[in-house]
Amino acid sequence: VQLQASGGGLVQAGGSLRLSCAASGRTFSSYAMGWFRQAPGKEREFVALISWGGSRTYYADSVKGRFTVSRDNAKNTVYLQMNSLKPEDTAVYFCAAPKGTFHYSVDVGDFDSWGQGTQVTVSS
Repeated sequence: VQLQASGGGLVQAGGSLRLSCAASGRTFSSYAMGWFRQAPGKEREFVALISWGGSRTYYADSVKGRFTVSRDNAKNTVYLQMNSLKPEDTAVYFCAAPKGTFHYSVDVGDFDSWGQGTQVTVSS
């Protein structure tokens, strides 16, 4: 599957951004979708996950209550609404699809399709 992420940018602390990830090449509605991020010098970390139908979501503790993941299967797109942004949220954000259909996992090793990443920078 090909994934194209967009929506990153520079924002002040406390601000909001919405990331989008457009997918093509697979039956999008059969795959859970994940968001991950990677800050300079750090490992890629899990941010949010949404099930194939959108009824289940899961968040890293660091973003819970501030970020919301959603999807529109008719548009083959997954979103990440980020509110109350903090400088520590600064990173390159990636959307990703797992290796198998109907597979709900937060393990980065279970994902084999990755978008190109979009930079989010939060200034203090």
